[in-house]
Amino acid sequence: MLTVDFSRFPLAAGDRVLDLGCGAGRHAFECYRRGAQVVALDQNGEEIREVAKWFAAMKEAGEAPAGATATAMEGDALNLPFPEASFDVVIISEVMEHIPDDKGVLAEMVRVLKPGGRIAVTVPRYGPEKVCWALSDAYHEVEGGHIRIYKADELLGRMREAGLKPYGTHHAHALHSPYWWLKCAFGVDNDRALPVRAYHKLLVWDIMKKPAATRIAEQLLNPVVGKSFVAYATKPHLPAPSVAAAAK
Repeated sequence: MLTVDFSRFPLAAGDRVLDLGCGAGRHAFECYRRGAQVVALDQNGEEIREVAKWFAAMKEAGEAPAGATATAMEGDALNLPFPEASFDVVIISEVMEHIPDDKGVLAEMVRVLKPGGRIAVTVPRYGPEKVCWALSDAYHEVEGGHIRIYKADELLGRMREAGLKPYGTHHAHALHSPYWWLKCAFGVDNDRALPVRAYHKLLVWDIMKKPAATRIAEQLLNPVVGKSFVAYATKPHLPAPSVAAAAK
């Protein structure tokens, strides 16, 4: 299940991509399939080991085109182990709401992104997330949990302050909002509640089968109750020095 829409966020074969806070690797895997040179980075060593196994399995199965590469590594989002301008593309999906120093993370992403490069940021959307917080303290008051809820203008403002130029936004995963409301209402750790189990089966069926009816329904509902807010931006090229300045 992808949150980034690659029809709005073009990826070319050979692009060097950083999936920052990759988690289980869903966006990293898609970039690898599209022929990118992918680095999937996360602080969770267990998840990184699983991502590395999947990269190896994909290579053996021939799922990635010739020239594509994939590396999974542990790392700190506030101290990335890469030189400046290392990547054509950076993706950070459902991560920034967890990190106290989100401005520091944005600064690091901008540092390692090449001028002219592209970045995709996804966070939980303000409205659906507020409902989750209102229904359950356990949803967010856990170690490593969500520490803030972004309004769209707030996130875009922070991206601009970091030196990025946003060029597009949208919402995603409307069908997942009711699932999380149910989880919060019945207990975030209570997967045995009948409404939660029933809705989970619906989501799994939708992800596996991709029926037209639910795809259309989600497209219509995304602007209203989409679970995620997605923003795309570029890192501007530095202005060329003037002839007079160059002569000094």
